[in-house]
Amino acid sequence: MAYDQLYVEYLYYFNVERDYFECHEVMEELWMEEGRNPLHQGLLQVAVGLYHHRNGNVGGAIKLFEQGIEKLEYYPRMSMGINLGKLVNDAKQYVAKLERIEEEPFEFYDLNIEIVHSELEAMVEELKEFPPIKHEPE
Repeated sequence: MAYDQLYVEYLYYFNVERDYFECHEVMEELWMEEGRNPLHQGLLQVAVGLYHHRNGNVGGAIKLFEQGIEKLEYYPRMSMGINLGKLVNDAKQYVAKLERIEEEPFEFYDLNIEIVHSELEAMVEELKEFPPIKHEPE
């Protein structure tokens, strides 16, 4: 399977750099190029959920996570070279914790996207050596 470079960059920013703003930038570009695929949009929304929580916007984080989960949970557990089912479950657990953050505060933590396809893993590893150029904030 051939993976779009923007998708590989998304995984790199998500799993390696933990730069959820940049995840949004590259995935939005891919989403628009690929005819607004709901799978791409769901992945984008999970990243933005993390971005919002890291920046203290709990309400925004819950909203984006829920929108992302809603789109992603209908796809096969193994999609696009990743364990999508695990990501959906992890995101649902995150939302449950966010909904109780007043009663049970917790520190921000990152999620990981488990890559299950060796070719995709190798492409992400390659970006560790040759990082992509980030988008300039507008």
